[in-house]
Amino acid sequence: MSSAPQKSKKNKPKAILLAAAGLAVLLCTVLWSSLFKPYPVEGKKQMLAIGAGDTYSGFIDRLAKEDKVSFPVILKLYQKLMIHDTLKAGVYEVRQGMSVREVMQMISNADNAQMNRILVIEGTTFKQLIDALKKDDLVTHEVSNLPYAQILAALEIPYEHPEGLFAPDTYFFAKGESDKKILKDLYLRQMKALDQAWANRAPDLPYKDKYEALIMASIVEKETSLDSELEQVSGVFARRLKLGMRLQTDPTVIYGMGDKYAGNITRQDLRTPTPYNTYTISGLPPTPIALPSKKAIEAAMHPDQSSNIYFVATGNGGHKFTATLQDHNRAVQEYLAVMRSKN
Repeated sequence: MSSAPQKSKKNKPKAILLAAAGLAVLLCTVLWSSLFKPYPVEGKKQMLAIGAGDTYSGFIDRLAKEDKVSFPVILKLYQKLMIHDTLKAGVYEVRQGMSVREVMQMISNADNAQMNRILVIEGTTFKQLIDALKKDDLVTHEVSNLPYAQILAALEIPYEHPEGLFAPDTYFFAKGESDKKILKDLYLRQMKALDQAWANRAPDLPYKDKYEALIMASIVEKETSLDSELEQVSGVFARRLKLGMRLQTDPTVIYGMGDKYAGNITRQDLRTPTPYNTYTISGLPPTPIALPSKKAIEAAMHPDQSSNIYFVATGNGGHKFTATLQDHNRAVQEYLAVMRSKN
């Protein structure tokens, strides 16, 4: 009876050692799978783009979602304890064999960036583009601090107003590239898209020239976020121009308000004349009101062939297009009913 407890006592240190060894193996497995596992690279090297505003947490979550890393919580803990800098925007070269830990360290230092990623979002304004370039530490600032007229002169652009002249997209430039070179590149791309679309435009458009078509494209861009609606919106406004109806589009009013716009427009705003208020002026505003995408430019050149001259939001995404005022008023009431049901 007395031998059993002795045997148990002799086995206890061995059990502790085995448990410790098991934990060590588990810890090593977890660390390797998270920190020291090779970062997945297609080929010998590939470029990794980090955008302005990206965070380590978001970056790690993205890797985990794509099954590129395991135990994301370990990566986040490592970052909190060992990497005290934030992610730095840029495009980094990841070489085959680099560990996840090495990649995380690399993207905390902008000096490691090979290229700079510039995101120009469709529908944003020239002012927003300039502000983004000013804040980008990887851009050499030559012209972005100049008045708009001087920027256009420096870029040799033969227009009086910069709005709409620069193509929205995601671009990659060498680290340290000048804002002048970037803006010139974006301008040339937009002009190429505009020239091609104008050359292949539909017949009988209500525009005097391609610049008026660009103005229309910017309005279309601001009125809908759905690609499937671009030509329908374009069609409504093109028919209004032909009929002599005012465009009565809120985005032009907002643009004309400038810094006075605080998130809402009132009936008084709709009645207050500005060069851009299409509730008080006939025809198109004097310039574009945003940076239109290539899709919006194409839509301005190819409006749909329906008879619709009205549209209103549905409240559930998208718009309802109608040909008569009676149907439009009914659609407005349907929209209001949907909005009331959500409150």
